Amino acid sequence: MKTHKALLNDISLDAPWELVETFARTPRWKPADVNKGADMIVRRLRKLGAPVTVHEPEIYLSIPYDASVTACGRVMRAKPPAYCVPTSGTTAEVAYVPAAYSKSIGKLFHRNQTVTDMSRLRGRIAVSEGFAFPQKIREFELAGAVGVIAVNPGVDVHWGICTSIWGTPDLDDLPRKPGIPVVAVNNPDGRDIIKLAGTAETVTIAAHLEEGWYRQKVPVVEIRGAVEPEKFVLLHGHYDSWDVGVGDNATGDATMLEIARVLAAHAGRLRRSVRIAWWPGHSTGRYAGSTWFADHFALDLDANCVAQINCDSPGCRWATEFKDVSWMKETEAYARAVIKAVCGLDGHGERPHRAGDYSFNNIGLSSLLMLSSTMPDALRAKKGYYTVGGCGGNIAWHTENDTLEIADRDILLRDIKVYCEMVAGIADAEILPFDWRAQIAEFGDTIAAYQKAAGKAFDLTPAAEATAALGERLETFYKATQRGKVKPAAANAVIQRLARILVPINYTTTPRFRHDPATPVPALPTLAPATQLKGLDKTRLGFARTQLVRGQNRYIAALRDAETIVAAALAG
Repeated sequence: MKTHKALLNDISLDAPWELVETFARTPRWKPADVNKGADMIVRRLRKLGAPVTVHEPEIYLSIPYDASVTACGRVMRAKPPAYCVPTSGTTAEVAYVPAAYSKSIGKLFHRNQTVTDMSRLRGRIAVSEGFAFPQKIREFELAGAVGVIAVNPGVDVHWGICTSIWGTPDLDDLPRKPGIPVVAVNNPDGRDIIKLAGTAETVTIAAHLEEGWYRQKVPVVEIRGAVEPEKFVLLHGHYDSWDVGVGDNATGDATMLEIARVLAAHAGRLRRSVRIAWWPGHSTGRYAGSTWFADHFALDLDANCVAQINCDSPGCRWATEFKDVSWMKETEAYARAVIKAVCGLDGHGERPHRAGDYSFNNIGLSSLLMLSSTMPDALRAKKGYYTVGGCGGNIAWHTENDTLEIADRDILLRDIKVYCEMVAGIADAEILPFDWRAQIAEFGDTIAAYQKAAGKAFDLTPAAEATAALGERLETFYKATQRGKVKPAAANAVIQRLARILVPINYTTTPRFRHDPATPVPALPTLAPATQLKGLDKTRLGFARTQLVRGQNRYIAALRDAETIVAAALAG
């Protein structure tokens, strides 16, 4: 594929590495310090000639400070996840819930615990392996636990956030706000605590946090396109971090800074505009910054955003592969081609997780990247590293060890070029480089798998037929577009409009312009209950079938809308 050599050749490490070094000395999780981080970015953007606007919304945050567990005759070091309930001391017996540590990033956010007797948690502090992720905390709270101790995999304790509420809560979200204290401990201390389960010994957990509305800064750069300036690609990432957060996400902030500099220096070279945004509230507000932007610029995003690209944890040491990179199926071929063209590496992707500032699924934006390069599995195994959600696989993720040594200059330079070409290629394409045939083929595979799981208990044939019909229509559309029978402007309108229909049906369960919880969403979620039918008694089977009837109706209606749009473009 053709790359934008003038842009790539202009990329250097002068400005980005200086920001990495500065952020390596600048903690960015307390609100005042986060704003100072924004000011540092804005000063550099203006000095580099990049046009920047600074928004200052009020967003709702939970700021964790310190925590402890008193057990086994000693006080153990701990960390409170954001959004847990603070306590000066909650004392109870321990109930142990065994859980498996995730072996891959694809399973990191999935439920990992097994509770055979929920009643034994009532009035006790649940202790379980893993990170303090929302599904774990919610299940234990509903079972009556008065607190939770999450036993992290290694000798370090990881910061995190335990609410499933995506961004600032609204009234409907508030019932899901955690109502118990939660702490995380390291593995050696956790093993000692687990030994107390089933005895009369008690433990005491303490957690210090503050919560409320905070005014935070959102810097946004816009480089105007020359042909379709109203249309834009959104490149974005968070600048708040746990402690100094070099690999998560100072390297990402530096990447976006350099791309802003290069695009500003070459303004007018691309067809469409590029917006580059830095988010607060990622760590302490469950993506509150990007969610605020999605809410307050929703109609503009709906009308004009052709794709969103997330920039998180590029340029980390030992990250020599592009493996398990998040991208939606329609963007896969393009993303793989860019990675190959820029650095000669093969790329491997997976379905985007319900994480990482993907705050735009309910609007319906074609999306690619979240985390980028990572270290090889063999190297992780050799080092004894467990699975984490960033830092290129370095287990310094979400700890005070995420310092300057986590960044790698050569890998950062390579990753900046990959991100720059990813953005420029979309912004400059005459026809948007997204292939909806690939996504529809995946829909067909998903429905076939769901039908196999359901057996004779439910018939998904209507969904399969609607999928095949749209697939045939899309094949005709793309061939006609290649032959010039569909004009580029009309083709782009179809490709963008399909995203507004097909992304929500594949990634969301709530209506457009709302935000699903921060818990895993299966492929085609309205049809996913088909996998849960076997073994149900007659009563629950009836309920599940009712849900599937409604879900299949939603799916088929969406595909009919998509087919109508494609047919209209073919008709001229």
